Amino acid sequence: MYRPLLRLLPALLVMLASASVLAEEVQVAVAANFTAPMKLIAADFEKDTGHKTVLSFGATGKFYAQITNGAPFDVFLAADTETPAKLEKEGAAVSGSSFTYATGRLVLWSAKPGVVDDKGAALLRGEFKHLAIAAPKLAPYGAAAIETMTKVGLLPSLEPKLVQGESIGQTFSMIASGNAELGFVALSQVFEDGKIKSGSAWVVPTNLHSPIRQDAVLLTRAKNNQAAVQLVAYLKTEKAKNVIRSFGYEP
Repeated sequence: MYRPLLRLLPALLVMLASASVLAEEVQVAVAANFTAPMKLIAADFEKDTGHKTVLSFGATGKFYAQITNGAPFDVFLAADTETPAKLEKEGAAVSGSSFTYATGRLVLWSAKPGVVDDKGAALLRGEFKHLAIAAPKLAPYGAAAIETMTKVGLLPSLEPKLVQGESIGQTFSMIASGNAELGFVALSQVFEDGKIKSGSAWVVPTNLHSPIRQDAVLLTRAKNNQAAVQLVAYLKTEKAKNVIRSFGYEP
């Protein structure tokens, strides 16, 4: 009675082997501000396609240096538009593959309730020792923070209090730990279910800094990697866009 099953066994093994061959791995460099949504998107992508994602999070400027020095990334989700465009121009990314996957928002945030008001007057009062920002030369959210303080005329008075994180992730940690009383981070880091999830915050008006458009790009080394190609396409799906929206970004 088991002979029919035994006859099917070789065919089943071939099918399993084929599935494992078709499944590929994609190495993804992700701007630190996009950590939480990308973890969810990657999990959905793996479930829907069978491909494996390996995620690395950090500063856009640092990733650019690593990629141009041969780091084995396949897809790059930057925190700006300039860096992916530069990689395309230099031949490190597939020409025409970059697109805006999210537009971010800047927020002045403190881990403690009542420190930051919803108008940003905490900056004017200056009743704090340390104001954390991401390194402006490495992280676009840091550049947006400098632009904001310049526009409101407070940069000269606040500059002595600035402390810098290498990435927006490190900046968030400085504030969350209390090493800095407040600082500028990405809204996505403190936003959940349509509201600020802890502490106190001022969502910076978009007219105080340049738009934080974030582009993704397929890197040249991965142009024949189906997992990488499919991930780039997956980021444009409505399923991925819904995740992106849930963290306060515009897709």
